[in-house]
Amino acid sequence: MADAKTAEQEKEAVEAREAQAAAEAELDAFSPEALRKLLREMLLYRRFEEKAEEAYAIGKIGGFCHLHIGQEAVAAGAIAPLRDDDYVITAYREHTQALAKGMSPRGVMAELYGKKTGCSGGKGGSMHLFSVDRAFLGGHGIVGGQVPLAAGIGWAIKYRGEDRVCVCFMGDAAVNQGAFHEAMNMAAVWELPVIYVVENNEYGMGTAFSRVSATDIVQRSCAYDIPGSWVYGQDVLQVYKATESLAGEIRDGGGPRFLEVRTYRFKGHSMSDPVSGTYRSKDEVEEKADREDPIKIFRDRLFEAELLTQEELEAIDEEVQGEVDDAAQWAEEQPAPTEEDLYAHVYSQMNESGRLFLDGRERG
Repeated sequence: MADAKTAEQEKEAVEAREAQAAAEAELDAFSPEALRKLLREMLLYRRFEEKAEEAYAIGKIGGFCHLHIGQEAVAAGAIAPLRDDDYVITAYREHTQALAKGMSPRGVMAELYGKKTGCSGGKGGSMHLFSVDRAFLGGHGIVGGQVPLAAGIGWAIKYRGEDRVCVCFMGDAAVNQGAFHEAMNMAAVWELPVIYVVENNEYGMGTAFSRVSATDIVQRSCAYDIPGSWVYGQDVLQVYKATESLAGEIRDGGGPRFLEVRTYRFKGHSMSDPVSGTYRSKDEVEEKADREDPIKIFRDRLFEAELLTQEELEAIDEEVQGEVDDAAQWAEEQPAPTEEDLYAHVYSQMNESGRLFLDGRERG
């Protein structure tokens, strides 16, 4: 009996050493500067979302507002390995993804405030951030609405012969939309350069995904012969390595890829939704936030590897908090769109009377 116990202890010790060696090798693949940059990005997203939550609560932000708190490793890990000209298109929980693509906190915050200098001219708000310069083609408010658009982007890349990739983010609820299946089929048939990234945060609004699907999300890709995989979405390096690998496969002519990222949101579906108490318990949310916070997980790994000190962490956090505070103050001071701005971007050209007629004639 004692020998069996000793053997089991030795086995556990070997497994622990192997796991430690694998973790060290994973960190060794990145420079200390790159690792700290990933941490800084996630801290920026967290502080930005907290500021947005605060501004919404006091009426500075109107309309819908969906926060990404708890899912920061998805945005940081999936976008950091992309090239600047690679496209990203996503759903309505997209503040952090816009920042990850290099859009300025000022421009994004001003858009949330509905200001003219916002990235969408103050007309898009939280759900419709956009930047051609940064190859960020939206925020889209319709569940799954961006998925066929990503197929169109992929087709354009292929038609033009460009060395680019499109990453299409969506939530778990999108995979039950008809447009999702139609777009996946087209992407497979045409071998489009698209990575479909599903952020499975376990709930579609207030409905657990297990109540609306009999299979794991990653299995959906099999129906279209698209290679699929999944990663733990609270580990930024897992997400990074998976996306980097899939992007490389696509650039080598591999066709579309599918990635399920298993994550969790710490806030409600939107600002109008309670964090807990209706469809999930307070204990569940608190346990997830305590044990599976992606920022804490990554921070502690860097501490353990002696790649980060408490003083360095505090300096990074202070820096990003200042950047976010500056963005909010700047947004507060910006002008609102004018009445004339309401007519901009409606038609390609508007006549002086403010009306457009298909026959080309102006009428009084």
